[in-house]
Amino acid sequence: MTDPFDAHRREEHLEVVNGVELFFEDTGPVGAPAVLYLHGGPGYNSFSFQDLAGEFLTGYRVVYLDQRATGRSGLVDSDPALFTIDALVGDALAVMGELGIESFTPVGHAFGAVLALECARVAPTRVPRVVVVNPWLHFPELASGLYESAWALSGNAGRPSPPAAPEERANAAFALLGGRNLLAELHFPTAASRMRLEFSDAASGLMASGEAQEGFLVNGLWELEYPAYLAEVRAQTTVIVGTLDATSYPSQTDWLVDLAAARLLTLEAGHYPWVDDVEAFAGALLSSLPPLESN
Repeated sequence: MTDPFDAHRREEHLEVVNGVELFFEDTGPVGAPAVLYLHGGPGYNSFSFQDLAGEFLTGYRVVYLDQRATGRSGLVDSDPALFTIDALVGDALAVMGELGIESFTPVGHAFGAVLALECARVAPTRVPRVVVVNPWLHFPELASGLYESAWALSGNAGRPSPPAAPEERANAAFALLGGRNLLAELHFPTAASRMRLEFSDAASGLMASGEAQEGFLVNGLWELEYPAYLAEVRAQTTVIVGTLDATSYPSQTDWLVDLAAARLLTLEAGHYPWVDDVEAFAGALLSSLPPLESN
C-alpha cells in the first residue's frame, strides 16, 4: 500500500480525463502544498523537467502532466478543434480535480506559461499563486524576434522587410537556419547544456508531438497575444527567466512585470535554466512556492 506521507511517493496514471487519455504522475506527500508542472511546446512533455529538477521539489506534492496527445498521453483525433488553450487548461484543472487537489500552484514553462496563467485567471480560488519560467506570451512578437535573430545568425546581407503575418515571419526564420538549429542557438548558452537536455530526452524515448504542434498552428498559434488577459490574473505571480534566452528575455517577461505586477527573478541561464544552473533555478523556484511545514 502506498504511504500518502512518503516524500518519495510516485503514482503514475493513464486515465481518460476531460474526454481524452492523459498521462500524469502524482508524487510526494498527499497533504503537502501542490504543484502542477505544465511543459512547453506545444508538443513537448514533462519528463526532462522531472528528470533534471524534480529532486529539488521533494516534500511538495508535484503533478507532472503530459498534455493531450503529447509524451505518454494517448493519441486524439487529428481535429484542430481539440487543440486550444481552453482545452489544455480544462485538462489541467480536471486532472487536479481527479486527484482531489483543490488548491495548487501551476509552474508553466515557455508555451506552458500561458496555460499556467490561464489556470489562475479562470480558477482564481483554486490558484492563488502562479510561477512561469522563460514564458512565451506574445507570439507575434516572438515571431519577429526569431526573424531578426535568424538573419543576424545567418550572416547574410540585405535583410528584406519581415513578412507581415506572424506565421510567415516564423516560417521565414526557420527556413534560414532550420527550426531546430535556430532554437538551439537561442536557447542554449553552451553546447554542454544542450547535450544535458538531449540526453534526458533520449532517456525518455519520447518524441515531440507533431499532432499537437499542427493543431495549434492551424488554430493560429502565431497570432496568440496573451498579454491582453494579464490584468485579469489575480494570483501572486512570479516569473523566473534565464537572461541568456533570446526568445523570452526581456521582450516576453516585460509584459508580466508591467501588466501583472509579477515578481521577476533573473538567472544567468538559457531557455531551460534547470539545465544550465539547477541549484540557482531550484532556489528561485522554491522561493516562489508556498513554504513547507516544518516537522
